[in-house]
Amino acid sequence: MKRRTFLKSAAALTGTAAVAAPAIAQSLPTIKWRATSSFPKSLDITYGAAEQFCRQVGELTDGKFTIQQFAAGELVPGLQAMDAASNGTVEVAYTGTLFYVGKDPTFALAASVPFLMNPRQQHGWYYHGGGLEMTNAFFKSYNIYGLPCGNTGMQWGGWFRKEIKSIADLSGLKMRIAGLAGTIAARVGVVPQQIAPGDIYPALERGTIDAVEYIGPYDDEKLGFQKVAQRYYTPGWQEGGTLFHALINLSKWNELPPLYRKAVEVAAQAATTDMLAHYDTKNPEALASLLSQGVTVSLFPQEVLDRLYQEAEAYYKEVTATNAEFAKIFNSQREFQRKNNMYHRVADFQYDLMMLRFKR
Repeated sequence: MKRRTFLKSAAALTGTAAVAAPAIAQSLPTIKWRATSSFPKSLDITYGAAEQFCRQVGELTDGKFTIQQFAAGELVPGLQAMDAASNGTVEVAYTGTLFYVGKDPTFALAASVPFLMNPRQQHGWYYHGGGLEMTNAFFKSYNIYGLPCGNTGMQWGGWFRKEIKSIADLSGLKMRIAGLAGTIAARVGVVPQQIAPGDIYPALERGTIDAVEYIGPYDDEKLGFQKVAQRYYTPGWQEGGTLFHALINLSKWNELPPLYRKAVEVAAQAATTDMLAHYDTKNPEALASLLSQGVTVSLFPQEVLDRLYQEAEAYYKEVTATNAEFAKIFNSQREFQRKNNMYHRVADFQYDLMMLRFKR
């Protein structure tokens, strides 16, 4: 009798569990979104980070919530990705917000600006320094919600056909340079060009531009810049490390069930970490390859860096006096940077000096 009673109870429990699991799954809607990218498929790390993001959202929701990504130009041009998400043409734009400084220079602060935070500082500020809340308060007026979804790491200064010996050598130079870096460069005579990643090489090859900065050795080699310009300069004063974003139509974001929102947040943060690790692995290999092809790697003259820094500081002073949104975010980032620099100059910098001493 006891055995029969136990079996009946077990069967009842099993039946309840079998009914409960589908009931929970059935309560979640099936949602299909589209994402447009600012990047071509040939940039496998940049484009691939967004592919990873879309795939993981689907995996975390058992396929109930899927996002299909499209490359630059397949739905809209690369530099119109944010507009497409804002107006609801697509639900998501995978892009760099620095591409949209023509609308408001504050957009660049969400990605990277000259002489400000490095990648570690960016991550700290975004996730634990109030950055996510501040940038989304700004994005709200554009009907988007943004999440960091990739970081390039430290960038390089760019490719030039001629040697840069002084600040005078930049005068009249037509250069593809993105974000606020273009604004700063213009103050020393550069003629900045805003060109989508997939269109840079043809412009350089045809001579439409004389120089270009993009990301770093891995992507730069894939885009073929070394075939046209053999002088490669560092450091990347213009972007200490650029955060890319998943920009989501705000109305669509607000409609998502909490579980789906959490899946998006987790997948975006994972993509950010993975992209940085990917570039840290591939860039050293690519730099060695570029050197073997005869590329000349040079440091910008100190005179050039000093002048660019002075112009950047002057610009920041001007714009913070007139743009309250810019001032709020910039001042927060600058203070976060100062505090972090104090610590890292003691810890990281001294460690690096020690390892240089041991030639490691």
